[in-house]
Amino acid sequence: MKKDSETHYTDRVGWLRAAVMGANDGIVSTASLVIGVAAASADHTAMLTAGIAGLAAGALSMAAGEYVSVSSQSDTEQGDLQRERIELFETPERELAELKAIYVGRGLEPGLAQQVAMQLTAHDALGAHARDELGLSHLTSARPTQAALSSAATFMVGAALPLATAALVPISWAIPVVAATSLLFLAGLGAASASAGGAKIGVAAWRVTFWGALAMGLTAGIGALFGAVV
Repeated sequence: MKKDSETHYTDRVGWLRAAVMGANDGIVSTASLVIGVAAASADHTAMLTAGIAGLAAGALSMAAGEYVSVSSQSDTEQGDLQRERIELFETPERELAELKAIYVGRGLEPGLAQQVAMQLTAHDALGAHARDELGLSHLTSARPTQAALSSAATFMVGAALPLATAALVPISWAIPVVAATSLLFLAGLGAASASAGGAKIGVAAWRVTFWGALAMGLTAGIGALFGAVV
């Protein structure tokens, strides 16, 4: 039976990338901050205060960074589209030849490539060049606001996990418990993101867990070193 519609993973690229990055950074940065403060022999209140400050600052930073970054991408895309509009107006024959050459390069016979280029140009010339010459489509186009909100929201969710764990355990247990639970959270995040994106779950889970463990280990070492010096 033919499906009425198909689901593709590429339509999730925009929000999924920002969401995974936000959640991963929320878990890793907050867990590392909490572990580093705990390793410096701070008290429980200082550890939680640092974690809450890290959550707020990190969420705002992620939102601002994503918005600026994706806005720059959007500006570049719009600049390319504007140049295509001008070229289509000033040199339509050359643009048609470019489109034909693209289709020939993809395996079409020259005659068929010419017909396809002419029909697509008549239907939506700018859309054809955006898709086939520039590689732009509605699935992968930059959406700054979506990226900023997704990143900030998932950062706060990710950061809340190690922070809540730290709040529930005494300071003497903070380092091992926060580290262990955060690695579990990261493995779950990697598996979930891989499932949503159609990738290999084991590879994604191992990747985020390894780098998270490295970050927490280095931060704990720095905290212990400076705590001993101070």
